Amino acid sequence: MMTAAARIRRLRWRLTALFATTSAVGLIGLAAFAIRSDDNAWSRQLNDALNLQTSRAIPLMNFDDNGRLAVQDLLDDLEAECPPVTVLSTTAGRPTIAYAPGKPCVRARTYDLEAAAARAVEEGSAIVADARSEDGHRIRLLAEPYDGPDGHSYGGALVAAADTTADRAEHRSLALLLVAGCGVLVALSAGAGHLLSGRAIRPALTALHQQERFLADAAHDLRTPTASLRSLAETALYGDAHRTAALERTVRLATRMGDLIDGLLTRARLMAGVGVLARQPMRIDQLAETVVEDTDTGEHQVTVHTEPAVVVGDPDLLRRAVANLLGNALVHGHAPARPAEIELTVTADGTVTVDDAGPGVPDTLADSLFQRFHSGSGSTGLGLSIASWIAHAHDGSLDVGTSPRGGARFTLRLSPRTKQGPASGGGSLQHK
Repeated sequence: MMTAAARIRRLRWRLTALFATTSAVGLIGLAAFAIRSDDNAWSRQLNDALNLQTSRAIPLMNFDDNGRLAVQDLLDDLEAECPPVTVLSTTAGRPTIAYAPGKPCVRARTYDLEAAAARAVEEGSAIVADARSEDGHRIRLLAEPYDGPDGHSYGGALVAAADTTADRAEHRSLALLLVAGCGVLVALSAGAGHLLSGRAIRPALTALHQQERFLADAAHDLRTPTASLRSLAETALYGDAHRTAALERTVRLATRMGDLIDGLLTRARLMAGVGVLARQPMRIDQLAETVVEDTDTGEHQVTVHTEPAVVVGDPDLLRRAVANLLGNALVHGHAPARPAEIELTVTADGTVTVDDAGPGVPDTLADSLFQRFHSGSGSTGLGLSIASWIAHAHDGSLDVGTSPRGGARFTLRLSPRTKQGPASGGGSLQHK
């Protein structure tokens, strides 16, 4: 079965093919129109030139008293070295050559001349025919009938000829140029269509990728607590002696799962870009103090140092970022079986620093620490990732380094809105 991503990519190729086909049809139509117009133009121009020659010669056609064709006037008028017309007479019942130039510009075959003249006499009007010369060149013949001695019937026809080899070569060159141009333009349009279709389906692929990552996050992080929750429920169901402890652990685990689901949804909204930041001026120092007061630190010690700092941001998201940093320090910022000693600092430039006295963060893990699924024991692996996303959403940054206390230092930098003096508040407190 084809995957959703494969179907989207196949749609891209279909869009590319449709774009290229549409462009090809349009370009081919325009090229055909241009080729046809050029063919008609040079053909019409050639016919007009041939017709001019026969029209000038027809008034010079005379007959003597015996009804025989006299072409002397015509010969006197033709001053060209190669007279362009041939005179055919029908006095014998069928067109025969009565006069032919000694050195014609175009050496047409006798059969073609007689056939063109016969057709012109039969139709009673000028006709055009394409033929071959004696040397194999393509030529154009124009035959026009002239009146006979009685004035009621046609005495024959004048045939003018012109070599069309050069004109046809130019026309063929133009056609080849247009065909080649169409091929190039179709290729370019196909490439442009592929790029445009790629940009068009990119949001769909991004949304699909985000959905797959969200499902992977949910499956990865919910599998273990769900199994633990089921185990605790079975313990509470079949063991009366441990029921109270199992229920207490169940409540804690359910709370943790609620926080986990909330974190997954927050991260998914940030990745999808559907969450709109409710930006407003706020005191980041007061927010940090509130987060510490609302956090159950247990036996751990948290020291807070703040300076008044006003930033522009989303209070809910920034509260989650600070809470995630504090929660990470409470879980990982101490040695086993020893309480954590954490110091949270807010400076006037909008920087929030969380220091702990734990084992610290190795340099090899610093780059991957803010990626999903990077966690230690007892952690969902989303807290630092969400905090990093929130920092970047506020045009800030989240870095990790070594704390003067010997553990890790997480630094959340936000752009300050204004700078306030000491009189506006701030201070230091300890929380246990």
